[in-house]
Amino acid sequence: MNDTADLPLPDPDRTRAGARWFNSLSFRLFGLTILAILVVEAFIFVPSASGFRTTWLTERVEAARIASLALEAAPDRSVSEELSAQLLMYAEVWAVTEIEDDMRFQLLPAQMPLEGGLRMLDLRETTSMNRVANTFGAFFAPDDRILVVTAQGVEDDRVIEVLMPHAPMKSALLAYARRIAGLSLLIALAAATIIYVLLHLLVVRPMQRVTLSVEQFRMDPGAWSRRLPHTKRRDEIGRAQNALADMESAVAESFRQRSHLAELGTAVAKINHDLRNSLASAQLVSDSLARSEDARVQKAAPRLERALTRAIKLATETLDYGKATPQPAELEGVGLRQALDEAADEALAAWPSVEFINNVHMLDHVMADPDHLHRIASNLIRNAAEAMSAAGSDPSRIFVSLETNDIVFTDTGPGLPDKAAQNLFTPFAATTRQTGTGLGLVIARELARSMGGDLSLSETGPNGSVFRLTLPPQD
Repeated sequence: MNDTADLPLPDPDRTRAGARWFNSLSFRLFGLTILAILVVEAFIFVPSASGFRTTWLTERVEAARIASLALEAAPDRSVSEELSAQLLMYAEVWAVTEIEDDMRFQLLPAQMPLEGGLRMLDLRETTSMNRVANTFGAFFAPDDRILVVTAQGVEDDRVIEVLMPHAPMKSALLAYARRIAGLSLLIALAAATIIYVLLHLLVVRPMQRVTLSVEQFRMDPGAWSRRLPHTKRRDEIGRAQNALADMESAVAESFRQRSHLAELGTAVAKINHDLRNSLASAQLVSDSLARSEDARVQKAAPRLERALTRAIKLATETLDYGKATPQPAELEGVGLRQALDEAADEALAAWPSVEFINNVHMLDHVMADPDHLHRIASNLIRNAAEAMSAAGSDPSRIFVSLETNDIVFTDTGPGLPDKAAQNLFTPFAATTRQTGTGLGLVIARELARSMGGDLSLSETGPNGSVFRLTLPPQD
């Protein structure tokens, strides 16, 4: 018996596609690691490029300051054009101007005509956002732009203004960006490789084993013998693997037991069917013997008839319980008082001394399957009558009433022992009678649940027991 026969088989093409390396979890982790590192490096690059630009400008301004110091030693703070050109070349700037008391002094004048747009930059008053914005702008600015950089002069009351070309700074920024990009990619590849190897060994490979085990187990949980082994790992994956291994063992064992029980149940059903037919034939013979005039036969016949009746009842209840599901319920409006009277007439035929008190109103109706309701009610009434007769309860009465959607059965019997009450709806375990099977209430509850309701023991004690049959509400 294999309950997984209806499960869809894996698609071979999809299986092969899933085995490709670029579809694997390892490759995705590798790619995501590289992407994550590059994104982090991009965020780091922004302030670092801004700092590189500021440093580049500051170095040129410092060189211009040093070049201007040569004028302090020169007469009238002036030098030849040749020396001025050399100082500008060493400082890598085009011109240097000093501002003092709103007066401009051309320290090192430009040696060539200046053509291009001017861009004013003040290194004294800059913010982080301005530096970042100017850095991004420098990448896309035209090469002929001229930078006019203002900074603090040699003296506190002086300001130095330096003219320099934009193209060298743009070229330096592009070279810096290429170096950072190459280094970031190298770091990303190295880190991703290390993380990939570690994750593959610690996570992916164990998950692949678990996944393969689940797929194989899904195909045939009852017959598959290559179960997932236990592991000594104590992390989440180790606990998941051990739990899955235990689950596979339990489910496989359950499937085997279910298959064996199904086969055994089929055999028992066949035996019970044949046994019931044989017992019915034996009961006919018993009835004939009961009419015999032989005193010994008349004395033994009642015992034989009772034994045959109990055996037939046992076989019938076992067959009823052995059915896969109870007969499907067909709900309809049922006149409750009449249905309960008919069930009581049948159930109390052997106990005429038990008084049945039906407190249900003549007009009360419930939604139920008539046959299911009859079987449940007759079973509860019969059990109560038999218990009260065996205990010699006086008075012996059974009350039935309707409370909303609950039919309440109350008796004046001795109550149920604790063990019987705890196992009331367990097959073959809850009976208190030597001749009972413990299946009556089990079948009654199954019938109640098939109607969308339930059957429960509300209370029990020396003054009697109360059973409550809940039915679905009427529309």
